[in-house]
Amino acid sequence: MTAEKYSLIRIIAYDIFRHGAVPLILLIVIIISAISIVTVSHQTRLLTAQKDLMTEEKESLDIEWRNLILEENSLGNHSRVERLSVEKLQMIHVDPTQEHIVIAK
Repeated sequence: MTAEKYSLIRIIAYDIFRHGAVPLILLIVIIISAISIVTVSHQTRLLTAQKDLMTEEKESLDIEWRNLILEENSLGNHSRVERLSVEKLQMIHVDPTQEHIVIAK
């Protein structure tokens, strides 16, 4: 008997490349495809979560905008402006007979 040593890894690699090149290529393609699917699914979930956050922010900004419009309308109300002019600036109504029209040429 001769004591020959064979490398098991070398023998397996030789058999795979000699007889199983197509299945090996298909296996590699399947692994790459699976990794791509997982990556795309993860990115889709992240983008969906970001879209949901932005939708919530849009809704809160829309509510704030409506409140500001209501506040602007209430602050610009004629009766409020008239009341503040009398209370803070001591303004009074002028009698139409006392009005003077100034015309600039």
